[in-house]
Amino acid sequence: MPATQSPRRWKAVALATPTLLAGLITPALTAPPAAATTTAYDSTYYKNAIGKTGAGLKSSLHTIVSSQTKLSYSAVWDALKVTDQDPNNSNNVILLYSGVSRSKSLNGGNTGNWNREHVWAQSHGDFGTSAGPGTDLHHLRPEDVQVNSIRGNKDFDNGGSAVAGGGGSLTDANSFEPRDAVKGDVARMLLYMAVRYEGGDSWPDLEPNDSTTNGSVPYHGRLSVLKQWHEQDPPSASEERRNDVIYNSYQGNRNPFIDHPEWVEAIW
Repeated sequence: MPATQSPRRWKAVALATPTLLAGLITPALTAPPAAATTTAYDSTYYKNAIGKTGAGLKSSLHTIVSSQTKLSYSAVWDALKVTDQDPNNSNNVILLYSGVSRSKSLNGGNTGNWNREHVWAQSHGDFGTSAGPGTDLHHLRPEDVQVNSIRGNKDFDNGGSAVAGGGGSLTDANSFEPRDAVKGDVARMLLYMAVRYEGGDSWPDLEPNDSTTNGSVPYHGRLSVLKQWHEQDPPSASEERRNDVIYNSYQGNRNPFIDHPEWVEAIW
């Protein structure tokens, strides 16, 4: 991400409005309506969500993003080779946590391979790898087999000791902290999952919370930290490109928090 890009770029317009200026003096009892900042899809894809906030916005976005093509788990291999292709080497993919560029052909389960990391851990809701949350590209990313194993099904939080080969990631007994460059990516992936999977389609109702001991329940934490990461690491050009590729070539749906980062605060 260019050093000149502001981590609060999506708030620039909002800060000029009298409504929010008043809120800086007297805390609002409810979040302000979500502002439209991504015009490319606002009059079409997001038209039923524009101007809403809170539960109404979450419900509208759920309806919008639930219209999607579902992939098989085997098809995810080839899809990730496109969505996460190294822009500087078309033969490689970029691994999420470690940031390493690795050959697309090294996908598998052995040491030195990369595999399919579920950022929303499969066990948090026990949805496995069946078509649905288990194969949703918006939270599946390539990662080194050993680093993926270290992350396991841990919730996300700050702190811990360095992860070998993790590109600056940290971990402790019950949490994982990804490298700085993808902290916001992780947050937006988890919050997308919480909007997309609301208990319908025979899948569990996935929700964020502030715990780091969620185990097999359909929750993922830590929400307060995820929100901080979301603000500190806003959507990058590569994240926006990935959203476009998933929408145009695979699932036909988008991660709304990449297009409208301000919607995180409008809902949570």
